Amino acid sequence: MKSHGRPSQYPREMRERAIRLVVETKHEYDSEFVAIAAISKKLGIKSPETLRRWVRQSEVDGGDRPGRTTQELAEIRELKKEVAELRRANEILKSASAFFAAELDRPYR
Repeated sequence: MKSHGRPSQYPREMRERAIRLVVETKHEYDSEFVAIAAISKKLGIKSPETLRRWVRQSEVDGGDRPGRTTQELAEIRELKKEVAELRRANEILKSASAFFAAELDRPYR
């Protein structure tokens, strides 16, 4: 479960432990939201929303919730990078092609 484009400030082990705590103890709290708030505070996670996102992504990855898995999101990010790279290369090739076509059209002296 990696953030979008930047490394997480929380180690993977901590994220996994936090998710496990929510899943295993949420029945002991009034609601999942209360569990997430309490566990995030206990573990020093700055925002309960961060832990809520981790839990939701874990549910998607486990097939318990619809959505794109972490692996699919990583593949999409890689493909978008590749598409952008190919578009840049294409623009360079178009410019070079136009330049050389203009050179060929020039009469020799």
